[in-house]
Parts: sequence; structure tokens; C-alpha cells
Amino acid sequence: MLTLALSKGRIFDDTLPLLARAGISVVEDPETTRKLILQSNRPDLRVVLVRASDVPTYVRYGGADLGVAGLDVLLEADATLGGDGLYRPVDLGIARCRLSVATPQGFDYAHAVRQGARLRVATKYVHLAREHFAAKGVHVDLVKLYGSMELAPLIGLADAIVDLVSSGGTLKANGLIEVEAIMDISARLIVNQAAFKTKTATLKPLVDNLRAAAASNVSIPA
Repeated sequence: MLTLALSKGRIFDDTLPLLARAGISVVEDPETTRKLILQSNRPDLRVVLVRASDVPTYVRYGGADLGVAGLDVLLEADATLGGDGLYRPVDLGIARCRLSVATPQGFDYAHAVRQGARLRVATKYVHLAREHFAAKGVHVDLVKLYGSMELAPLIGLADAIVDLVSSGGTLKANGLIEVEAIMDISARLIVNQAAFKTKTATLKPLVDNLRAAAASNVSIPA
């Protein structure tokens, strides 16, 4: 039995067409069931639903044989768990967005950075944000939040945020603007290294099929 770890939302929705190209369908809708383990049309493959930030952990420690996670989640997990235990064989090219710095519209970010001001930055990507600002020589105090990031500058909790940006609509609706792009993000297929060695006969064809599906996928960057 192979176990594929996915998170609800955009990753799940964008992964389904790739699975379909590989001949796989999930027989239950995660939005209409409370089950966390979903069966597929293949008797040897099941899908487990976990938080996006937990996908690398499940795969790394063998709770799942493979999974799909955003590059942001993987890099942040590497900073705490290390990079061992995972293969990243395929950039699936889905769930595209970017990790960016955003500030209130009236905040002169460029001037603050040039003057060496100490910024307070709210983010759930603490390690990525720290590395980014350290490379620029900018002193920051990082405030870790798990959601409603746009609220932090509006109530004076932070000068700026580091978060994922797709269309920018949420920023605009909350009076924020994107002032600096840190990196482009897309979802990766990840595989447990031990499982790939012990289940090669079943895992490798699946990985190859998903690689082919991703290569043929025509996606529009966000």
C-alpha cells in the first residue's frame, strides 16, 4: 500500500488533474467528508489529508510514502528538521505564487532599508524571512503568526509581513502593497527515501507518471 500525503485547498485541487493524467482518481471529496484517509481507484494507493506544514514531516518519518508540498513549506521544514530523509524528484509546477514582503501603502520600505532601520516583520516563515533580511544586512524583529498576516501592520503589530502572494487581491483589500519578491514558489513532489528503496517497483512508476503529467501540464502563473 502506498500513502500519498496532501493538504486541503489549492494543493489538493491542483494535484487532482495531475493524478488523473497518471490514471488515479480520489473516490471521495475532502470537502464533503470528515475522513482523513481517502481511498483512490487504485487498491494499492490511499490519500491522507494533513496540514500543509505537516506534509514534509509525514513523508520524512514514513507516515506517508510521498506527498505534495509547496517549496515554502519544504524550505521552512528543512531549517528545523534538516534535509535528510526526502527526495524531491519533481517540480509539479502547480500552486504557483511567490514569497514576498508587503507593507502598508504609506510605509517607505526602500528608505527604511537604506537607512538601516530595525523592522518588525510578521510571518509564519521565520527561517526564510530571517535568511532574506540577513542577506540584505537588514535588522529585523520577527513576530511569528499562523494566519491573518495582513492584520499585523494594520494594528501596529508589525511594519511589514512576509507571506505568500498570488494575485495580490488580499493585500490590496487590506491596504497593503507588495514591495519585494523573495522567491517564486510552486509545489514539489516529495518521496520518502527509505520507501523509494523498498517500494521501488510501485513508487518509481508513479513518480515517473507524475513527472510526465507535470511536464505536459499547461498552467498559468499566478
